[in-house]
Amino acid sequence: MRISSSSSNGLATRLRRGIAAWAALAVVLGGILTVPAPALADFKIDVPREVECLALTIYFEARGEPVEGKLAVGHVVMNRAAHPLFPGAVCEVVQQGVGKFLQCQFTWWCDGLSDQPAEWQAWETSKALARRVYWDYSADPTGGALWYHADYVRPGWGAQLLRGPKIGRHIFYRQADNLESKTPAAQRVRALDRPGYIRETVDKGG
Repeated sequence: MRISSSSSNGLATRLRRGIAAWAALAVVLGGILTVPAPALADFKIDVPREVECLALTIYFEARGEPVEGKLAVGHVVMNRAAHPLFPGAVCEVVQQGVGKFLQCQFTWWCDGLSDQPAEWQAWETSKALARRVYWDYSADPTGGALWYHADYVRPGWGAQLLRGPKIGRHIFYRQADNLESKTPAAQRVRALDRPGYIRETVDKGG
């Protein structure tokens, strides 16, 4: 079910994470803590998979960035998952697109190259940062950004958004106050959010 506002969507995302965390703790403690079955049924979420999707995005989109830049990319994914313009789950956000070559929201998902990280240390760092971002142990350095692009491109859709900070080689953007999620302008921005514009081009090396 689609949440009607960004605030309620964000609350639902945090609630799902909280329930998943309590469920995991209950298993660790051998069932001493329990979570009502209806609650778990309503908020099913594969936490390890979600964190992995987030980590892969940080790795392939920003492994050459400073730590703050890596965190920033992770927060864009989480901001999208909490916003009504985008799907409500991390992996669905990362995999969003038409499924054709280089026509998805994050290039690494549809660039035809291996999705297996080749640099062990960078992958371990990406996983650690993904856990921090996913569990809200990291402040959002982007100020709530939903889009970004490398500083060497000039996408036309940037003029329709509120420019945020430049972190590393990426420039981040928030939704303009007058850009409602269901307006034609908003739909154009989402349609123009092509991977060649939002990501730093990085060779996967694998």
